[in-house]
Amino acid sequence: MPVSRIRSIIAAGAAGVVAVLAATLVGLPPARAATGDGSPTDANIAFVGRWDRSNSSAYVPNWAGAYLKTGFTGTTVKLRQRRTIDLYYSIDGADFRYLTNVSGTVDLTPTPLRAGNHTLVVSYRVVAGSYTGDAVFQGLTLDPGARTLPAVVRPRLIEFVGDSITLGTTSSRTALTAYGWLTGEQLGTEHTQLGYGGGCLVATADGCVSVASQFLRTGYAANSPAWDFSRYQADAVVINLGTNDRSHGVGGADFQNQYATFIRTVRGRYPRAAIFALRTFSGRYAAETAAAVSTVTGGGDRNVFYVDTTGWLPADGLSDSVHPNDAGHRAIAARLAPVVAAKLSTTPTPTPTTAPPTTAPPTTAPPTTPPATTAPPVTTPPAGATGCAVGYAVTGQWQGGFQGEVTIRNTGTAPVDGWTLQWSFADGQRISQAWNAGYTQSGGTVRATNAGWNGTIAPGATTSFGFLADVTGANNRPAGFTLNGTACTLS
Repeated sequence: MPVSRIRSIIAAGAAGVVAVLAATLVGLPPARAATGDGSPTDANIAFVGRWDRSNSSAYVPNWAGAYLKTGFTGTTVKLRQRRTIDLYYSIDGADFRYLTNVSGTVDLTPTPLRAGNHTLVVSYRVVAGSYTGDAVFQGLTLDPGARTLPAVVRPRLIEFVGDSITLGTTSSRTALTAYGWLTGEQLGTEHTQLGYGGGCLVATADGCVSVASQFLRTGYAANSPAWDFSRYQADAVVINLGTNDRSHGVGGADFQNQYATFIRTVRGRYPRAAIFALRTFSGRYAAETAAAVSTVTGGGDRNVFYVDTTGWLPADGLSDSVHPNDAGHRAIAARLAPVVAAKLSTTPTPTPTTAPPTTAPPTTAPPTTPPATTAPPVTTPPAGATGCAVGYAVTGQWQGGFQGEVTIRNTGTAPVDGWTLQWSFADGQRISQAWNAGYTQSGGTVRATNAGWNGTIAPGATTSFGFLADVTGANNRPAGFTLNGTACTLS
């Protein structure tokens, strides 16, 4: 056989072998990253919040307040970034440092660390508005022979849902100095913020984005894929929506109905979460928000709470007419944290509601009478030193329910150290929820007790609390109040 013919046969055979090998390799599953190698799929790296993981070599955070955390060995750590981004990072629990316009291999340890084990947290600047940085995590680069260590993930997570206020707009470090981040850190939980600058609860014809709709998606973009809620289950959800809806012409009834629908949507995704609906700090749609909560709780879900934020912001707590500054966010977190903590400590199981198919599966409803709370110890002031005045106001009313506010003034000469305020309803009113106070109710008699932070009332000072209640027919004001057994005047 001619030599040229032999060479052709050999070449063809070799090509066939290569083709078979190629086809075999294509059919193999992609190689998995080794735990400890610092790649996005490294199991030692925890991604808190909503991250788009559709590309295994590049993970993208889609909302404010998302962050990654891990441990690592060695003396240096570097981020692998695709294009320019601003970011915050903390090593070994130190204060966050801010890097701007960094890309490629970003050295987070220009001064090497001591040899040993370390921790790292990274949070990217929110990509929103005029800022279009490239928040894409492509992995970590460590010292030769070093590896990542399992991240220490706290057992509970709080999700904060809102608009630019929740994002921390105008605060010094945006998401990191916003009340959501601060509240989570104060309570020792993981936390994340879902928000859209200028966003509304209700989608409007003039283009206001419905944050309630985007809640179901991985990110804030209209074409963002649906979020996989099996990634994590929030233990609490704090909603702060309604600041922008009024300027887009959303009516009160529509707002109230859609707020109740959104609460039920959240419940369908997080069956065991405590859900908090904040009064907007501007007070817009306060009555409608409270009524929406009352509608849902009236349907049997007793793990939803209206939070009256009246008076939370100090006089110097705004950077403009709407957005809290750093001091404002700190003040909000100081008031919000104990409210959330009280419900996280004992989370009741939600009961069936009339929600759409996304509603939580039926569970056994708790008693409609609120469980008794343990009143703090009451120290009665010396005889002759006691005096009090009580203001009682209905701040919102709707079919079947109302919102009330009670103000206690110490008109005596000695401080009140721990208090119980008692009164009786005459028209069958029944409280379903209270804030800034604990309560019990037996028949028409209500006993409200101080929270952990408002038990002391100095002479001349006041404290207040609020509640939601059910009522049918008349809703007359209580005739009298007693504070620690002493009759008070009505103001």
